[in-house]
Amino acid sequence: MTGTDARATAGHRLPAALRLGAVHLQVADLGRSVEYYERVVGLRAIARSPGRATLAAHGDDAPLVELHERAGAAPVPRRGRLGLYHFAILVPDRAALGRLVRHLGELGIHAGMSDHLVSEAIYLTDPDGLGIEVYSDRPRNEWRYDGDQVTMATIPLDVEGVLAAAGDAPWTGLPAGTVIGHVHLFVGDLERANAFYHQALGFDRMVWNYPGALFLSAGGYHHHLGTNTWAVGAAPAGENDARLLEWQIVLPTEGDVAKVLERLEGAGVAIARQERGGLVRDPWGTAVRVRA
Repeated sequence: MTGTDARATAGHRLPAALRLGAVHLQVADLGRSVEYYERVVGLRAIARSPGRATLAAHGDDAPLVELHERAGAAPVPRRGRLGLYHFAILVPDRAALGRLVRHLGELGIHAGMSDHLVSEAIYLTDPDGLGIEVYSDRPRNEWRYDGDQVTMATIPLDVEGVLAAAGDAPWTGLPAGTVIGHVHLFVGDLERANAFYHQALGFDRMVWNYPGALFLSAGGYHHHLGTNTWAVGAAPAGENDARLLEWQIVLPTEGDVAKVLERLEGAGVAIARQERGGLVRDPWGTAVRVRA
């Protein structure tokens, strides 16, 4: 897609201090999923209740993933469903990524691996077919730009370099300081995604010349949100499917939240208001919670 409105209009931009909260996932078998996220990914369960588990990094109790069981939920088909493409866990440094790569090799787990110029990433698929990225960022002063767009690509990862960065430190799971870095969604149409996430919600557009994709962020980050139209012909995830139930945008103050919700209402977006925030849905039904 094209256009010159890279930045959200004055008074409509999301705060630069925006961060992402926990992703909520619907899974078919809670025990199976907890075992995978702990053993393979390196998270840990910090809370369990019937049908639900909260996962965090080691040495850090900030929730990153909330698992909700719906027994027998249908796995994600190979072509995907409109909704989650992947959620992305950002580790503090390249060494942490290297320790995970080495750990996966010791388990015999296959992972996709890519260098995106702004970051280095590995890709996993959980037992329900839900996509996971784990990545580390390059320093911002190393990012390159083409006009208003940050330069991103998908090229082979320097696996040996990443492993070397890990040194001899043992694997102890994902470390403190690990956060949800971005969410990437399958959508049906980039123009409608732009209208919802850029024009109404207030993300800046960071990359719009990547084939079939639009990347958006706040505060100049390479992307807090990716959208793409690569799931050609796919339907939105339904209530009986393994899926993303919601992702969360966390703003500094309740005043920031009030401004965003008012802006969304002005654009005709329905809002389920809740304490300290509200829940909205994009044109394909994917839920995003905006909260302080």
